[in-house]
Amino acid sequence: MSNADVITLPKLLSKVPEVIGNLPGLIKGSKMSKNTDANTPLGLGVAFEHATAQNPNGVAILYEDRELTYKQFNAWANRIADYLASIGLKKGDTVAVDIENRPELLATVLGCAKLGVCAALLNTSQKGKVLVHSVNLVEPKAVIAGEELVATIQEIRDDLDLKKNFFYFADQDTLADPGTAPEGFANLATEIKDCSSENPATTHQTFLHDPLFYIYTSGTTGLPKAVVFKHGRWEKAYGAFGFSAVRLGKDDRLYCTLPFYHATGMVICWASVIAGHGGLAVARKFSASRFWDDVRKHNCTAFGYVGELCRYLHEQPEKPDDANNPVKVIVGNGLRPSIWKNFKSRFGIERVVELYASSEGNVAFTNVFNFDNTVGFSPVSYAIVKYDKEADEPVRDKNGHMIKVSKGESGLMLGEITDKTPFDGYTDPDKTEKAIFRDVFKKGDAWFNTGDMMRDIGFRHAQFVDRLGDTFRWKGENVSTTEVEQILDGTAPVVESVVYGVEIPGTNGRAGMAELRLNQPHGDVDWAGLTAEVQRELPPYAVPVFLRITDHGVETTGTFKHQKNKLKEEKYDLQKVDDPVYVLLPGESAYQRLTPEIQQGIDGGQYRF
Repeated sequence: MSNADVITLPKLLSKVPEVIGNLPGLIKGSKMSKNTDANTPLGLGVAFEHATAQNPNGVAILYEDRELTYKQFNAWANRIADYLASIGLKKGDTVAVDIENRPELLATVLGCAKLGVCAALLNTSQKGKVLVHSVNLVEPKAVIAGEELVATIQEIRDDLDLKKNFFYFADQDTLADPGTAPEGFANLATEIKDCSSENPATTHQTFLHDPLFYIYTSGTTGLPKAVVFKHGRWEKAYGAFGFSAVRLGKDDRLYCTLPFYHATGMVICWASVIAGHGGLAVARKFSASRFWDDVRKHNCTAFGYVGELCRYLHEQPEKPDDANNPVKVIVGNGLRPSIWKNFKSRFGIERVVELYASSEGNVAFTNVFNFDNTVGFSPVSYAIVKYDKEADEPVRDKNGHMIKVSKGESGLMLGEITDKTPFDGYTDPDKTEKAIFRDVFKKGDAWFNTGDMMRDIGFRHAQFVDRLGDTFRWKGENVSTTEVEQILDGTAPVVESVVYGVEIPGTNGRAGMAELRLNQPHGDVDWAGLTAEVQRELPPYAVPVFLRITDHGVETTGTFKHQKNKLKEEKYDLQKVDDPVYVLLPGESAYQRLTPEIQQGIDGGQYRF
């Protein structure tokens, strides 16, 4: 950390004019984020109907060459809600949704929200055993799949507990042409055709504590966890980002290439747009080469990001017209300090609304004051406490209490669990309890363990440092080491595996690496077959980039946790590692033996991970 990043009083005062200019929005957003009223209707459906009333003919959704006004999109969602109600779905039920980024996904989620039905936002990269687990975990009453993912659902259908209510959206403009559903699926676009386009009464029967959707997060104990995201939590994001931080208007358009099964896209980006009654330009997938052309085509004044996205844009060859774009503000998380200022100036960006939050967490930071190199400011009760990485636990004083770090120091981020900042937890009560520290500063208090190391830079601002434990971040996704270990351990040649994240120069996050003990010489392994099996069972971002082959047992701590610190330090460096190392290079279909020449190419940025 540069001392220049520490926030001083003069620095804070220099931002006062900007803050005063947005005082009404800040007050409104702050009030909404602290709401504890459980009797007032709120949430996604209520907010969208309000935006529709305010700007009925304004563009709500843009996708490729399609444009839908608020009135059109709202009516579409109403028909979905009406149909789902007609087949017996009601408030409290769950629908599993597996559709890639396109209007059909958002209309489905909004329709469910208006009915009080919880949409389980399946990660569209999931397949096989992981997908079976994710669907069965939430006990859905229906599955709604896009044509692009029907084959994935078909492969696992016999393993699902649900035996009926499988719906389909063709991969096209289903409002213009519903297409034909495959056998075993009902065509939702056809089914809703004659349903009511009027706002349902159920929209105003969703309250603070009602579930809105499930978002899947990679757990530290294996398969994905389904995190409950409630309407009240959505309302907080709507206030904090829509009114306080991002501040869009009805003429603004935000470009989102992030997957909507994550909260940054589905909650932060879309809520910011709805608050301003503006337009959301949706991209199916991120493309660095097409990004700015799309931004200009849709005349977008904002976009959503994760750090990896910004790095890819930054690595594109510079063009004289880089700053000639309409974007003024970007919102997201993970923008690296090493490119932050250069990225802003190169692309002519005025404000970076960096944020820190997690799907399950109760503490959030937002860069409302537009400082550089910070996740921003948090109005809620949090603590950054001293952490012993070797012992893998917080430091406690002689009274058993944790110790807060000093300004400029880093430690473990905790969020206090209160009525205003509840921890909604997971579907599994045991997992919920494991994420809570009790008696932290006084007897009876409770704090959520974020698992993240943060640096206190003063005036309630923080800087992200690193992620702890058995989860690491790669390609903008959280990877569960235990989940990857379970898949590796299930392959024929692997006796034991330990998975961890390692840094590759010039990339964001950590690439997956596994230490493997095999039941045969590594030279005899069918590496192409093993690669294909791992790729079949894991999403692309979770497939390990490096494999380290060992002939001894994996080192463990006294509590039988895998000893990963040394492995992380040695990573794939052949000067430090005596064991054979294999690598899966970008575009290759099989792991190959790492050589000094290949390592030099990796460290020199020759390969695009």
